[in-house]
Amino acid sequence: MSRQFKTSFDPAMTCNFPEPDFAVQLKEELPLADVRHVLFLFAGDLERLTVGIRTAAESSDAMAMRRTAHALAGAAGAVGASDLEHSCRAAMSGLKPDESTLFSLCLAIEGAAAAAQVALERVRMEIADNA
Repeated sequence: MSRQFKTSFDPAMTCNFPEPDFAVQLKEELPLADVRHVLFLFAGDLERLTVGIRTAAESSDAMAMRRTAHALAGAAGAVGASDLEHSCRAAMSGLKPDESTLFSLCLAIEGAAAAAQVALERVRMEIADNA
């Protein structure tokens, strides 16, 4: 049975993406074009995998949610979006196959993803300004 959930997150939430030390490391180790490419790939993963989290929750598919949360945690960790990574890892460890738990975990991940999206746009603008 598929259930439609309403989202209730605040996209203006603060987010520590990327973490200051990670941002410095990224800039030091990669050319600007590569940093842009990494952020572009993360943006695509963020959108696609967040939709996958929602789809899994709506269809009450705990295994799909666990796999998708794992993939999103990896993508977030690769760019230093630790709040999102931690939300995904917490969801993976606390995942129970009941509908209300899936819904709660979905909302938590979507909130962290929305904050990461806002932060991602800020970082992209900063990169554009510094180019």
